[in-house]
Amino acid sequence: MTVQLGLDGGSGQAGGGGRTGHRRFDTLLGKIGAAWAAFGAASDGLTDEQLLVPGVIGAWSVRDLIAHVTWWDEEAITHLPLIMEGGTPPRYSVTYGGIDAFNALMTERKAALSLDEVRRESVETHGRLVSYLLGLPPDAVMGNERFKRRLRLDTYGHYPIHTADILAWRERRGWSGQAGFQGGLAGELARENPGKGCNG
Repeated sequence: MTVQLGLDGGSGQAGGGGRTGHRRFDTLLGKIGAAWAAFGAASDGLTDEQLLVPGVIGAWSVRDLIAHVTWWDEEAITHLPLIMEGGTPPRYSVTYGGIDAFNALMTERKAALSLDEVRRESVETHGRLVSYLLGLPPDAVMGNERFKRRLRLDTYGHYPIHTADILAWRERRGWSGQAGFQGGLAGELARENPGKGCNG
């Protein structure tokens, strides 16, 4: 079975472009949509059993990476409104002891979720993120550099990193020839986001 992440974020518009009539804002939404779609496509053709095989990154499976990307979408939903209002989110080093510690905590919290639950949470959370963004005044977003930076780090600067991880793992496992495998696109997306860092 192929993993389906709901690549349009529940909006029915996968690409993200042309949604608001604001050219630069629609371009930003398009970047998020394209990176999200590539992340989902990286798992195309894998069975449910393969999605649970560890080793993509350390002990993490594809299922774990889907959960990981989801909790960073959730972090964006949590902190972007504060940034939009001029506030500053608490540092992960202060609250959790660092980003690695936060990721470890979230890994433990999500460990009991089934694959189907992880999928559903992914679709629902990304849908909420897209809906939140679409509800904002485009000029307010495009004029707020701190907001755009956090959005990039949590979304279209983050997804391609793990897209590339999944594709490289598939090649190592000899699973790159399965139906739907799209290595080229993900590699291009990852190269378009160099040095952006990774939340985990």
